[in-house]
Amino acid sequence: MSAGKRAAALGLAAGLVGWGLVVPRFPSRWHPVPHTVVATTLAMLSGAPLGLKPPQLWSGLRLGAATAASVSAGVAATTALPRARTELSGRALPDGVLRWLLVGIPLGTVWSEEAAYRGALGTVAAEAFGPGGGRLLQSAAFGLSHIADARGTSMPVLPTVLITGAAGWLFGWLHDRAGSLLAPMLAHLAINEAGAVAALWARADANTPKSG
Repeated sequence: MSAGKRAAALGLAAGLVGWGLVVPRFPSRWHPVPHTVVATTLAMLSGAPLGLKPPQLWSGLRLGAATAASVSAGVAATTALPRARTELSGRALPDGVLRWLLVGIPLGTVWSEEAAYRGALGTVAAEAFGPGGGRLLQSAAFGLSHIADARGTSMPVLPTVLITGAAGWLFGWLHDRAGSLLAPMLAHLAINEAGAVAALWARADANTPKSG
């Protein structure tokens, strides 16, 4: 584990955290082009083993689908709670909901973040610090990269960083376990899409006149 590899991994982690602060400044009409281009380029340059071809693809599909089903069920159960519905109904939603669900989340969030953090950074960090240290570095960078998102949505910064960092660690574990980026992509997609649908449903429910 050379000093050069460690410096490269730390530099990439810092660069991705900085990118997370820059991205919100792009005009919304550009989303998700900058995210997708940068993440795909990083994944290619790093030589990350994405595992998007058989047989790794099937392993990623099985593990990812099982995790996604569990996540979706958890979100559905949580949304049934009145307090959760109240919080979700006040969530700020982007303009162009359909575009957000079909393009913004799958490409601008899921593919971009998985390719950049679990793919590129995860590969470089594991080579520099070993599998455990590499996963810790990419999850920490992933959490810190969401500071701007937390501020933009008026969410508490520290809990957002900690929760997102924990999710990054889980996504990294799924990638390593399956040998395919598809596993964390499906889990990540389920979290974001289920959360988005829950927020839309909670807002519609709050705006529906109650009889009696």
